Amino acid sequence: MSGEALRARYAAVLERVTAATAAAGRAPGEVTLVAVSKLHPAADVAETAAAGQVDFGENYVQEALEKRAELQARGLCANVRWHMIGHVQSRKAAQVAGAFALVHTLDSVKLADALERHTPASGVQPVLLEINVGDEPQKAGVPVDEAAALAVHVVERCPHLSLEGLMCLPPVFDAGEAARPWFARLRRLRDSLRAECGLPLPHLSMGMSGDFEAAIAEGATIVRIGTDIFGPRPPKK
Repeated sequence: MSGEALRARYAAVLERVTAATAAAGRAPGEVTLVAVSKLHPAADVAETAAAGQVDFGENYVQEALEKRAELQARGLCANVRWHMIGHVQSRKAAQVAGAFALVHTLDSVKLADALERHTPASGVQPVLLEINVGDEPQKAGVPVDEAAALAVHVVERCPHLSLEGLMCLPPVFDAGEAARPWFARLRRLRDSLRAECGLPLPHLSMGMSGDFEAAIAEGATIVRIGTDIFGPRPPKK
């Protein structure tokens, strides 16, 4: 894709996010766009960053670190904030802790403890709990009825982790209004956890290319959009 085409796609997504935020009666700037650059080249990240995008999401730890190193070596994207939005195995915690502005996919005590051990003593790693809102056995994410226990563990046992909110990938996704009940369920869970944990939990990471307007209507503060910006993902090598 040419740089001009990529910028045009990015601008169109920004317009849709702005319109959806306004339609939901929310203030400008309440919703952060994370551009999901997984499997797309570092050059596309650089082009989108040059157009003003700050937050980028990656699904694979090694790809993310290699892509960032490539851009740094070229003196590019110094102000980019990297988000880990894919499943993180606890054995990869040493590579993840302290390396991402936000980890969206904390889903177990084991991973929480691993991130806690590997976060630099002087630092704090912001995290979201990934919630399996549909209670689907084949999917990652903590079950809804176990979310409170995990949140309490993070608060009480992981002083180097900062619990910022919740994330989900619902059973019906990229399907417009059909996903909306699942987004509403995540919002209700966040509201109940606020009372239990005594934390503001400001962030709800939900919504992708095909359904982010519905997610914004239900309170999303972060939307993760890849295809509508970068086009179809190339096959993983």
